[in-house]
Amino acid sequence: MALSDDDIREILRIVDETQLSELRIETNGFSLHVRTADAPPRSDPPRRVDSAAPTAPAPTAERGGGAPRENGELVTVSAPVLGTFYRAESPAKEPFVELGDRVEPDTIVAIVEVMKMMNSVAAGVSGTVAGILAENAQLVEYGQPLFEIDPA
Repeated sequence: MALSDDDIREILRIVDETQLSELRIETNGFSLHVRTADAPPRSDPPRRVDSAAPTAPAPTAERGGGAPRENGELVTVSAPVLGTFYRAESPAKEPFVELGDRVEPDTIVAIVEVMKMMNSVAAGVSGTVAGILAENAQLVEYGQPLFEIDPA
């Protein structure tokens, strides 16, 4: 996938307008790594996103990350990539899920668009949608909480 000069400018605009300190995009035959001057050095390995397949975040139990907890806490579904969050496939369609809907690990709950590539977001856990934390068509950052799922 070739990127135009306008695509690169858009990526840099997004980095400038958010509190994002680092962004890495890799597709077949292309790699882009942008890091702001004040970005702290990374201690964790970069997360690989396969642009050919939908991505699903690993469920987390709290906004700071971690494994789902067994004590009945809500599981947070986070943004798998930086991009624009959409609750429905198109403006004319119904949202993928609403509050109170039952979901399974492979249930698609949203889409995050980055550079005209749509990344499906799966619930990652069985349960009931207990919270919708992002606004439709809002720019979201990697790891930003999007939904809360009650695994009960």
